[in-house]
Amino acid sequence: MLNYSLRTNSALRSRLDNSVSFDRRVSAGSRTATSRFIDQYSRLDEERSRHFSPSLLPDFPARGSIDPAVDIFPSDAVKRRALAWDGMAIEVVQALTHETVEFRFRASRHLLVAYEEGIRNNGETLIEGLSGSTLRDVKRKLAFVPAGHEYRDRHEPRTRSRIVFFYFDPAKMPVIPGAGQAALAPSLFFEDAVLWETAVKLASLIENGNDDQHYCEALGVVLAHDLVHRNIRARRTEPPARGGLAAWQERSVSAYIEEHVAGQIPLTALAQLVRLSPYHFCRAFKQSFGMPPHRYHNARRIEYAKTLLAQPTCSVTEIALKVGFSETSSFTASFRKATGSTPTAYRRSLG
Repeated sequence: MLNYSLRTNSALRSRLDNSVSFDRRVSAGSRTATSRFIDQYSRLDEERSRHFSPSLLPDFPARGSIDPAVDIFPSDAVKRRALAWDGMAIEVVQALTHETVEFRFRASRHLLVAYEEGIRNNGETLIEGLSGSTLRDVKRKLAFVPAGHEYRDRHEPRTRSRIVFFYFDPAKMPVIPGAGQAALAPSLFFEDAVLWETAVKLASLIENGNDDQHYCEALGVVLAHDLVHRNIRARRTEPPARGGLAAWQERSVSAYIEEHVAGQIPLTALAQLVRLSPYHFCRAFKQSFGMPPHRYHNARRIEYAKTLLAQPTCSVTEIALKVGFSETSSFTASFRKATGSTPTAYRRSLG
């Protein structure tokens, strides 16, 4: 049965139930059958109404009933709604204020993060094994954290955020015939229409108080299946980059960064430009340029700022805006960190 969280005491947590097993082998034919099953449920509204009574789930000021779950600080800055069943759990997290919130997670479960809403003034997202990202507009982005990897996320929000966490038991993940047991790779701020559609549909079940076990589990199987398939596609088409980016890839990436140096450059945009996954792109980029993409981008901003500081007609505030900083203070701090002096002192040193 589905397990709604009705306790507010964080010490009393329901756990992902490992006592019930299901067939992890998923073929293309069975996936089609599952899809037909889901479509059938979507059409039979009258039949479905016999199985559940819609109701909002309670708020969770602490970690709620899922264990392990993402730690959130401060805990009272969000409300949490959770739903769990055999091998999987879902948690919807809605920000209540505009104060800075931090998320932390490392566990023996896979974690899929769906950013439904959210634009931040400042912050950084880190997944162990990948370069961090300071992307500000994270709306409709996905992130995947394999079991055992650390996930840290800090948001200084411009708008209230809404995030959905999906927890998967690795032992219950589908096995694709002929694909082997390769580990799932981490991925940060990617877009996948198939994953997104299923993730949003599952998240809506919590809002509607749906306890239709078969429908939820069918959607969960589809989501897990698509996660595994996405990883297989990446392994087959993008072998690990051992020698860095090719010459044409280096030219394409550096030219794109120069052209958009004052703007926000999503990691996914750079990766797609050179036909790599974000995971393999980060590794290859660091080998070629000696630093992660976000640090290289920032370094190019500082170099651009130096050329502008040589022009006495531009104020420091104007230069900060031109190179992509929203505040003079953050520009000054970044410039000092990179050069050892403030923009004003650097300008004076030019004579």
